[in-house]
Amino acid sequence: MTRTISVVTAAYRPVPEYLLTAYESLAAQGMPDGWAWQWVIQEDDQAGEVERILPPGDDRISVAGGRHSGASIARTMCLARATGELVKVLDADDVLTPGALARDIAVLEGHPEVGWATSRVLDLLPDGSMTGFDDDPPPGVIEAGSLLDHWREHDYRPRVHPVTLCARRCLVVMLGGWMPLPASGDTGLLLALSAVSAGYFIGDPGLLYRKWPGQATAQPGYNEPAERAARMRIIEARAIALAALRQQHQPVTSPLP
Repeated sequence: MTRTISVVTAAYRPVPEYLLTAYESLAAQGMPDGWAWQWVIQEDDQAGEVERILPPGDDRISVAGGRHSGASIARTMCLARATGELVKVLDADDVLTPGALARDIAVLEGHPEVGWATSRVLDLLPDGSMTGFDDDPPPGVIEAGSLLDHWREHDYRPRVHPVTLCARRCLVVMLGGWMPLPASGDTGLLLALSAVSAGYFIGDPGLLYRKWPGQATAQPGYNEPAERAARMRIIEARAIALAALRQQHQPVTSPLP
């Protein structure tokens, strides 16, 4: 029986070149035996641009559209069509590195105590050069709840990048998907997952994160102080509440008499 990893993408007025590059990076993934990928794309309007851009005839791709609601809601809508036991994020302008899906699968198969994984990111600059982040954690297990303090202490910047997230579908659904915020919904999901489950950081680069003027984080409103502060308060409050709930319901063990 084939097992599936569902790659979810929100697409709003996608740049054809970038979306095709994302597809090519996905199509080139080498999959472990017994595994296949499914690409679930939610177009964040009803223009039909995605189907006009992507090559026809690949039945691994599922495309739907709906009213414009933002990337977080579009990703969550993907869950209605995602059939995989694992859910992997891929933004419409980013590029998977070779072996990214296989590494995610290996971690989540090999560590049943882990609910999610992220990996190293390389920024893909307009001139084609790439640059990395100098403060990645060491590869390995990330204890449940440990991301919150670092996020607070570093101007609300997560220690690992949510654009590389791969998680067990059951956990993503349990948490309601991506937080329905005007931005930072992926950070909200990452901290919620960390609050309820251990994670894992993969030291190999898993994604080329495209830097360009049209990306959401480059828009003027993204860092508007009042809205950003409100987003951070909501994200923090949910993570704290989920951590308290996890601690309340942890099984209590006692030594044998």
